[in-house]
Amino acid sequence: MAATLAENTDDPHKVRSQIESPWHAAYPDARTVAASITRLELLKWFREGKMPGRDFVLIDLRRADHEGGTIRGSLNFPAQSLYPTIPALHSLLTAAKVSAVVWYCGSSRGRGTRAAGWFADYIAEQNNSTLKSLVLEGGIKGWAAAGEEYTQLMDEYDESAWNT
Repeated sequence: MAATLAENTDDPHKVRSQIESPWHAAYPDARTVAASITRLELLKWFREGKMPGRDFVLIDLRRADHEGGTIRGSLNFPAQSLYPTIPALHSLLTAAKVSAVVWYCGSSRGRGTRAAGWFADYIAEQNNSTLKSLVLEGGIKGWAAAGEEYTQLMDEYDESAWNT
């Protein structure tokens, strides 16, 4: 098979990517479609005085594409290493009485929805009705593109990273 793929391309990186499974293939598919939160709803939480790390937790799932800034108060847990840490993360958040976890990546269409689903699965398995797993609609790209009222709530915001 590799010889056939190699014959169809001059790019060895394409061959490798066609043969290797995606990083998330090592883990089960999420059984739950996590609820979402709009950027306007999250902005409202900030305006109401809710504090990330106390009232809710923001988790930025980007790894290599972690540039241009992050939403204020976010933790960076690259999606590729998240799955095995879910039980410990759940224990910490439950002990801290956090009510919601908001997951995001670049667009929140891949890593964000996957992570939110995995965490929602775990919450359900633990019969935990006090913690919600939410995915940020539009991800960090949507947040940064929404204007100054959003970008002023970003740490290490770099406008040039969003103008490409």
